[in-house]
Amino acid sequence: MRIIKLVMVMLLVAVGTATMAQSKKGTLVTAKISTPTVQCEQCKDRIEKYMLQEEGIASTKVDVKKHITTVKFFTDRTNIENVKTAIANAGYDADNVTANPETYAKLPTCCKKPEDGGGHPDKKH
Repeated sequence: MRIIKLVMVMLLVAVGTATMAQSKKGTLVTAKISTPTVQCEQCKDRIEKYMLQEEGIASTKVDVKKHITTVKFFTDRTNIENVKTAIANAGYDADNVTANPETYAKLPTCCKKPEDGGGHPDKKH
């Protein structure tokens, strides 16, 4: 029994060490992405929470006033196009990538483009 426990502990240590070694291989890159359809704090929260689920994303900060999303990601796990696609999948335009129409349709009215009845600049959301 002790041998089995010892082998399992050694296996767990080996896997943990390999995982840590892999995370050190990738370079952490910061990208600023234009997100012109961000309208309010709900948009900010929605993007930041969505990006937490994405592989390789270290952090995401949305500037609602400047319509810029700053994303830090590991280059060995993802790339800039995947980051933009993830933002688009959350329902928002990201540089040259247009928002996913199905996700955009599900956004609250305040998070939609002004031409779609949302984003009233004189109201705080």
